[in-house]
Amino acid sequence: MTKQKQYWHFHFLDAFLLFVPVSIAFYYLHVGTIFSFLVTAASLAGITHLIAEATNIIARRVSNTISALINATFGNAVELFIAIFALRDGLVNLVKASITGSIILNVLLLIGLSMLAGGFKYKEQRFNKDSAGLSSTMLIVAVVGLGLPSIYSMVVGAPARQMSLAVSIILGIVYLLGLLYTLVTHRHLFVVERQAPEDTHSRWSEGTAVAILLVSTLVASFESLFLVKTLEPLVRQTGFTETFMGLVFVALLTNIPENLSAMAFARKNNMTLSLEIGMSSALQIALFVVPILILVSPLLISGGLDLVFTPFELVAVVATAMIANYIGSDGICHWVEGAQLIAVYLLIATAFYFL
Repeated sequence: MTKQKQYWHFHFLDAFLLFVPVSIAFYYLHVGTIFSFLVTAASLAGITHLIAEATNIIARRVSNTISALINATFGNAVELFIAIFALRDGLVNLVKASITGSIILNVLLLIGLSMLAGGFKYKEQRFNKDSAGLSSTMLIVAVVGLGLPSIYSMVVGAPARQMSLAVSIILGIVYLLGLLYTLVTHRHLFVVERQAPEDTHSRWSEGTAVAILLVSTLVASFESLFLVKTLEPLVRQTGFTETFMGLVFVALLTNIPENLSAMAFARKNNMTLSLEIGMSSALQIALFVVPILILVSPLLISGGLDLVFTPFELVAVVATAMIANYIGSDGICHWVEGAQLIAVYLLIATAFYFL
């Protein structure tokens, strides 16, 4: 077996790691300004990039099943950390908005930017309809599950915590069944398109990637705490609501590496993988992160977290699921479709700004 080369190269997100010690200093000096939020956000962008790159290196050297588990666990680690610390500080509305915001961003903005990036280079791009169709159907199932407790609460006028717990368990089971389908029983339908283009070089060795992944995840947990501590002063100083902060800023911040990766693959005419990144990230939030948050939330806040969202959030995720179903129907995309997806995302973000 030919030994793979390792080489060190500079990525512009690496420069953001310089903000890590600055954010630590700001936290212990109790600097509660917009600038401290921006510094902490920049440091998290650098750390999430390291997590994503280390995860990709490890994933190429293990089985598909273990690769999926690694990506599910570490790919959304920052979202999970931020949500846990925000719940502990009582920022429930921000956590709920970050859930819906991540789903909306991954489907609309991430895929829209990918179609735009690829469409400027290729007149039309094709992708695997089977993969996109399965993901869009799973997203509809997730949206139905996330929406039912809200409807129950509106109709009955009672808390929906027990219903939220039952729904989250079902969603977690659906996620596991989806992994079983794509990675075991019907992996022949997805194996070619789900793999990244072959790369004979790695930035780090496998052992180095594991060490970087563990250290980066640990640092990300502390940076997530620092970020949450800057959110309350930021809300007071800017006038932004918790919902807007969660739906736009937190969701965008924690998905920067995925956005860049998806756009890069689209430029290489691999729209299947670009769509897979966006749809999988959205599904992991709804079917993986949400059940974990529901299960651990009673330890963080009185009564635990429920899945009762605002009417605007429900409309936004339902519209996103419908658009995702349309995207996967023909297996062809172009830059105009990307511009339309971005426009829908901006419309939703604008609406939440005025709420």
